[in-house]
Amino acid sequence: MNELVRVEGATCAYGGAPVLVDVDLVVATAQFTGVVGPSGSGKSTLLRAMLGTVRPLAGAVWRRPGLRVGYVPQVEAVNWSFPVTVAECVLMARTSGRMLPWPSRAERAEVGETLARLGIDQLADRHIRDLSGGQQQRVFIARALLGRPQLLLLDEPTSGVDVRTRHEILHLLDDLNRDGLAVVLTTHDLNGIAAHLPHLVCLNTVVLGQGRPRDVLTPEVLERTYGARMEVLEHAGMPVVLDHYEPGGNVVPLRRTGA
Repeated sequence: MNELVRVEGATCAYGGAPVLVDVDLVVATAQFTGVVGPSGSGKSTLLRAMLGTVRPLAGAVWRRPGLRVGYVPQVEAVNWSFPVTVAECVLMARTSGRMLPWPSRAERAEVGETLARLGIDQLADRHIRDLSGGQQQRVFIARALLGRPQLLLLDEPTSGVDVRTRHEILHLLDDLNRDGLAVVLTTHDLNGIAAHLPHLVCLNTVVLGQGRPRDVLTPEVLERTYGARMEVLEHAGMPVVLDHYEPGGNVVPLRRTGA
């Protein structure tokens, strides 16, 4: 296995309260992993530990020397009223090391190519506040891709978007992954996102399950993860998680778990 990141027995805490406890996770080249769990379960902290902005109190996080990592934060953490256009926002991520404050022709060309790859090149001169939720996500994915990362970390990339946009973002990430980019994302969306990924981690301070969706999205693992009983059916060969299930009654698919 060509490892990019290895988390070994990592424990992280804020103000003395543990957020992650004895977590193990390996991310390899071209891997696509989803991390699911309730709010406050440590999903964002795990991403930051892999990114290197959070240091574990115990255990270790190993990153391959020279590893280039891109990070896409939750959209709620972004100041969308900041006065920049789409192109300017993406250019802020340039890593060429030039001392001049203005971008070079090559950097502008790279931004144009990145925006075109994500299908938003026509939005280059638009203010970021005037974008839809899906467009905003693509802008910050473009920012993360500008540094030509080998690993892309995304925190709730489909939060607050409609079903069509969610599918578009998932297909985009799948295309990037097929091109060789390793992807790790957090999500609350068990059916729309998690069930479609090749590798899942169920997290609630500790890792409670890890593997293929059909092996991880089980009533037993989900109950330990979310603290509530859930039913799982199979449809078209894929697990479908249900909020509640009454024999002979209505079945309600779980769209979102957690706050």
